[in-house]
Amino acid sequence: MNEESLLNPAVATEEEISLRPRRLDEFVGQESIKERLRISIEAASEEERALDHVMFSGPPGLGKTTLAGVIAAELGVAFRITSGPALERPGDLAAILSNLQPGDVFFIDEIHRLPRAVEEVLYPAMEDFQLDIVLGKGPTAQSIRIDLPRFTLVGATTRKGKVTAPLRDRFGIEEKLDYYTDDELASIITRSASIIGFDIGPDAAAVISRRSRSTPRIANRLLARVRDYAVARADGTIDADVAEQALLVFEVDELGLDKVDRSILDAVVHKFGGGPVGLSTLAVAVGEEPETVEDAYEPFLLQIGMLNRTPRGRVATANAYAHLGVDVPANIQGSLLD
Repeated sequence: MNEESLLNPAVATEEEISLRPRRLDEFVGQESIKERLRISIEAASEEERALDHVMFSGPPGLGKTTLAGVIAAELGVAFRITSGPALERPGDLAAILSNLQPGDVFFIDEIHRLPRAVEEVLYPAMEDFQLDIVLGKGPTAQSIRIDLPRFTLVGATTRKGKVTAPLRDRFGIEEKLDYYTDDELASIITRSASIIGFDIGPDAAAVISRRSRSTPRIANRLLARVRDYAVARADGTIDADVAEQALLVFEVDELGLDKVDRSILDAVVHKFGGGPVGLSTLAVAVGEEPETVEDAYEPFLLQIGMLNRTPRGRVATANAYAHLGVDVPANIQGSLLD
């Protein structure tokens, strides 16, 4: 399969980036997190100090990167962004840190993927705002320490459990982003539609929000595809019927599952007799990488009760059988969806 899924929120498109809110008041959802951030930002601004380091965790597409940018905007400072895999050597990190200005927000996405050698350089930078540099090699090597301006590191991860304890302990603020309600997603869809110059009624927004897997990035992605359909097939009008027809064309069903989700369920049910089946075996069966299955698809299938994780592997529930239109075996656990 190995193709970009419409509902895979791992990577944002250029248009989705342009739709990101810039301030806390524009950010929909995550109300308790926003209030705590607002308090911390106001206190840091009042005392003219750098905000404590912040870690955001949660599934992809919920707004971790957006909130990092919002923090920088609210503080009125520069926003520097990179990712864990991009920092291959300590020198890569040192080059960025040495160019930061006082108060800057430095964002590292996928921080759990930092190489260990790079991570160790980050410890004194976060804790003491100092950078250790080794000059030379062997017996003549010398270590010098450079003072850094006080900055705020914002780390984002989809796998908080893989962030090492020494790194995690250096964050003063830790927040886990939650999935969004349909009403919150409908508000996001309405806002995004207005930005891209399309009118969308509440009924159409509701159709899209119900199939957005509780994730804003997916909601914006589905809106873009509905807009394409409306322009090509419906004179640019987006109503509930147009939204339904568009999502049918793009193979997004009433629960928000696409062909990759259904292929995962189909593999577990038909190829592996309902499970248990290991992640690697399942990934090979559907033609995806194990990390893609685990990070992009499984969380939602678990959330809506289609799959269970057991010590022996993934198991299909009664809901999965029912959604595929297959008789539920007597030995399968899990109540059917209402």
